[in-house]
Amino acid sequence: MVHHPVFIFFPPESAHSWGILGEIDRQADPTNNPMITSAHNPRIQRVRALLNQRDRREAEQAFVIEGARLIEEAWLSACPLEVVFASSNLTPRGADLLARLAAGKVAIEPVAESLFNRLAETESPQGLLAIARQHPLPLPPGWDFVVIADELRDPGNLGALLRSAAAAGAQAVILTPGSVDAYSPKVVRAGMGAHFRIAILQHTWEHIEALCRRREDPPARLLVTAAEGGRPIWQADLRSPCALVIGSEAAGASPSALRLADELLTIPMPGQFESLNAAVAAGI
Repeated sequence: MVHHPVFIFFPPESAHSWGILGEIDRQADPTNNPMITSAHNPRIQRVRALLNQRDRREAEQAFVIEGARLIEEAWLSACPLEVVFASSNLTPRGADLLARLAAGKVAIEPVAESLFNRLAETESPQGLLAIARQHPLPLPPGWDFVVIADELRDPGNLGALLRSAAAAGAQAVILTPGSVDAYSPKVVRAGMGAHFRIAILQHTWEHIEALCRRREDPPARLLVTAAEGGRPIWQADLRSPCALVIGSEAAGASPSALRLADELLTIPMPGQFESLNAAVAAGI
């Protein structure tokens, strides 16, 4: 379904949230899109499916973003926003963002506050949800530092790892088979905008091996983290091109990662803990 930009009219009790948008309405085409009030509306059912079903997200190459901050990050990063759903109760920041989105010809669907709150996944909904196209950045030519998420299944861990990798300047995070969906709602929230700043790829170990070995001048080394028995990370040389493999806290690196490893790295833990979660290990 093709969505066209719309201009919104809300009931009087919510008018205080929409002063800015009202100014846009008065200056533009007065097309009126009716407020969605039913949970059986096909657009609402589509949002629920994208929130809850990985196969639906993969089939449509789309995902849901919630909250003014993440939607603004997506928009400013040129992530294609298909449609934005707006509650009749917005914060001033949300109302300002919605006005800018409408001016930028992003399609807007007004949703009744009670329905929106049932749809949102956060405890304190900010009144904005968007459906965005999955638009992963490509791995840049001449890459020299990527992080490999090896069968990470915890959404919060993967999201935090994406955020840490983006902050550290990694050019990509590569997910191996068996990892949680990078576009699930919890991963997107925990990533705090990393989805719009770093390449997120999914590859088999055969492809990863080829990617590293065929890199020219020189090939990239596969550095695999291990709970024990590896070189202390303080002694590792990370100046040459490398792919840093982070395994899950429960299982560690997979047999495929260990088989291909050029070197094992271990985080010394004088505090006598057995392990760190994947996001913390990646951050260190």
